[in-house]
Amino acid sequence: MAIAEYFKKNQYKNLFLLIWLLLALFQAGFTELMDDEAYYWVYSRHLDWGYFDHPPMVALLIKMGYGLFHNEFGVRLGMVILNLFILIITDKLIPRRDNKLFYLLLCLMGAMQLGGILAVPDIPLIFFTSLFFLVYSNFLEQQSWKNTMLLALSMALMFYSKYHGILIVGFTLISNLNLLRVFKFYVACIVTTILFIPHLYWQYAHNFPSLQYHLVERNASSYSINYTIEYVLGQIMLFGPVAGWLVLYYAFVCPIQSAFERALKFSVIGVLAFFLLSTFKGRVETNWTVMLFTPAMILAHQAVRRKRFLKWSLRILPYLAIITLFLVMVTRVYMVWDFIPGVTIRPEIHHNKPWAEEMKKHAAGRPVVFINSYQWPSKYMFYSGELAYVVNNRYNRRNQYNYWDTEKQLWGKPAMITFTPDNKLPYSESFTTVKGPWNAYSADPYYSYSLITLETAMKKVKVKRGERMPFILHLKNGYNGPVPVDKANEAVVGYAFLEAQSGVKSDLAVSRAIERRLIRMEVIMPDEPGTYHLKFCVFSGILPPTHNSQTVIVEVN
Repeated sequence: MAIAEYFKKNQYKNLFLLIWLLLALFQAGFTELMDDEAYYWVYSRHLDWGYFDHPPMVALLIKMGYGLFHNEFGVRLGMVILNLFILIITDKLIPRRDNKLFYLLLCLMGAMQLGGILAVPDIPLIFFTSLFFLVYSNFLEQQSWKNTMLLALSMALMFYSKYHGILIVGFTLISNLNLLRVFKFYVACIVTTILFIPHLYWQYAHNFPSLQYHLVERNASSYSINYTIEYVLGQIMLFGPVAGWLVLYYAFVCPIQSAFERALKFSVIGVLAFFLLSTFKGRVETNWTVMLFTPAMILAHQAVRRKRFLKWSLRILPYLAIITLFLVMVTRVYMVWDFIPGVTIRPEIHHNKPWAEEMKKHAAGRPVVFINSYQWPSKYMFYSGELAYVVNNRYNRRNQYNYWDTEKQLWGKPAMITFTPDNKLPYSESFTTVKGPWNAYSADPYYSYSLITLETAMKKVKVKRGERMPFILHLKNGYNGPVPVDKANEAVVGYAFLEAQSGVKSDLAVSRAIERRLIRMEVIMPDEPGTYHLKFCVFSGILPPTHNSQTVIVEVN
């Protein structure tokens, strides 16, 4: 009887949270990993203070869960727990809550129901954002040393989850400039910086790859109206596939009654506007605004109560919630069971186990090297338990594999280089898997040099057609030790334009280039005027010119 009363308490809130948790646990255990989840699982196998794409929080959470359960459930366990606490904290932050309204708003947000289980940086970001607002509300009431330290900790944990957390702190400060007069706020910022120093040092030691990637490499060459349209539609879908527009409308029109609510509203409007402006530089991912879940929920809830929307909303919201829950239920089933195999919606969550077994069979005990995909080797290692690696050519961006020295385990040993047929490389066999056709080449011995970096001081040059221009390159050996070579087919350095089909090899072998460290390389410019993208590369075996330098913009007149 006591148990029944516990779940009936406070309008069945505990029962609602229990059902939410059980559904999430079931989904986490029976859904195969998405590509990025497998990638972050590999992160957790190489714990560090930072990674190419993100700070380390996601890797740490996966490490803890996977230590208990060596499967998809273990990978996602930490996220499911954080997802539950996000709801608890959000509920706590609503001063005069209407539980029925709270449940309806949650049911409208399909992304939190489905995405709340995923082992991605977004979940810890949402959690620590909600924790930040909880601590900030306490800090506004009492600027004690306890609240000051908790504020610093919550900010640091936000930053360790995802860099986007800086926007929440920034817009919170803009909403309350009086914080600039508060000594303990400065103390909190200083402590946050101290706590974040290990990650900042990691960035410094690796030449700030995350800043280079997010601020430079992701920028599109020109603006497309599609970027803005996709962003706007994506935000509506993020906050609810049926009623996202209504949730955002409620959040926008909510009357503000405190400095805390002003911080929530400034964060919602500021973050959405910031990324809207970012669409003028390139494509913006829909999930980049997920940290607005808690502020949007609170504002939408308060708007309904204060703007006299309550009766009207309680009439229409149940119908919208039922439609959303039906769509969510169908999606939940699809995530577990591919009941429409002819439709390829997120095919990455299906058939990974048989694909890995087929690939493992063809590898016959050899490590598998993929071309231009950090997803495939991550999935292969998770579902086969065998070693895999990726080599990025000049067309592809860098990823975290460019910072791990996995190649050391491959040098001088047989390996299977595997790629899809669109890669026009020599191959010794071809086969078909449940995920499509593959070509493979048996490399014995295998050598590649992804951790060799060729740096030039020039980032942009203007030249004449056909001109021969010398570049001085600084070679950095990321292996921090001797680098063996294939004596029968020694790798050489060279260059390649992204607009050209092939690259140009020099006579300088990688071994001699490492000894020199400073290299002079003459580049023959294209014969046609235009803008080109030049990269300096390593040529090894059948591999295409690999990604070993940043892009140099070449304007040919």
